[in-house]
Amino acid sequence: MDSESFRVCGKTVIDYIADYVDNIRDRPVLSSVKPGYLYELVPPEAPVKGEDWKTVLDDVENIIMPGITHWNSPQFHAFFPTGNSYPAIVGDMLCNAIGSIGFSWITSPACTELEVQVMNWFGKILDLPKEFLNESEGPGGGVLQGSASEATFVCLLAAKDRTTKRIKALDPSMTDGEIKAKLVAYTSGKFLRETPPVRKLDR
Repeated sequence: MDSESFRVCGKTVIDYIADYVDNIRDRPVLSSVKPGYLYELVPPEAPVKGEDWKTVLDDVENIIMPGITHWNSPQFHAFFPTGNSYPAIVGDMLCNAIGSIGFSWITSPACTELEVQVMNWFGKILDLPKEFLNESEGPGGGVLQGSASEATFVCLLAAKDRTTKRIKALDPSMTDGEIKAKLVAYTSGKFLRETPPVRKLDR
């Protein structure tokens, strides 16, 4: 795909997205497919040659969409989606085009500093004390995560690190490994998500 094809494809995909959002009320919230439906519709081997983007978009509508639970439907109330508003979609396009990963300042100064500033904005919107902001001399500040699951995982890592240091201060004879081996995290059995077993297909 060259730049001109990208322009045409991009406009078509944006129109598809807008139509999807505008007409999502007309789609069934839950799919009626059975586990393993996709394996019979998608080739078992990767294609040797790429397909035309129109064919791919047709596959999205005819193969993928029937198996989608539409979280944005006004009739869906189980969970809430994030990061899929029109501004977020456009922002993702720009981020993907730039392609930088801000895991340190030198890899992308603008990425790192913008994240710091946006987290400060968010902290001020929540009216948090200045100690929670990156502007203070303390350990304040935050990072953006891609999902609630990622944020929960980071919180667990932070709690583990903080607890390890606290116990180490109380009993310096204990090693980090000994402390971490005694830590316990509690959750609900309803939190676990089940994945249907993949059945073997006759080929």
